[in-house]
Amino acid sequence: MSAANLSAVTTEVIAAYGNTAKNVITAYRAGGERVSGFVGGRWESALSATSARLSADVQANARHAQKVVGGYYTKGMDLSTAGATAVVDQCVKLAEQGVGQVAANASRFEEKTGITALTRLAVVAVPAAQAVSKLATQIEQKSGALAQKIAGDKGIVAAVKRAGTKVRKTRGRKVASAV
Repeated sequence: MSAANLSAVTTEVIAAYGNTAKNVITAYRAGGERVSGFVGGRWESALSATSARLSADVQANARHAQKVVGGYYTKGMDLSTAGATAVVDQCVKLAEQGVGQVAANASRFEEKTGITALTRLAVVAVPAAQAVSKLATQIEQKSGALAQKIAGDKGIVAAVKRAGTKVRKTRGRKVASAV
């Protein structure tokens, strides 16, 4: 095994943690949508319970106010989760580029100096990195199952695909991202 294998395993770990973060974001979004639905339902039930004592104009204003506030909440949820996903994507991309650059620099260093200590170190580190990768993958799978459970029938959590481009569905829309 070589430094390239170590960098490949390291890249897999980075991707797994990136997907875990996205699963947490999906769970946060699903929870926020549930809260919004609960509050909207409670608002309607409270309005229905007091409708006999309220004029039609007051009822219309109350429904409009709830719609406006709910709309702001939903927009805020959309923006915050989209922003968090973009940050995670960028962090994963930069970390993977950094691993690639370190591997390339290590290879150049060994070519220039003839010292193979870095390759030997990589060979020794690969089993530990593979163990971490296995653990990271398990965490990713459990977070995906949890996010799916929170999202219920409406949510589809990211399916992991290590090579090339992955396509995941979230709330009915497709999102493609490089892994």
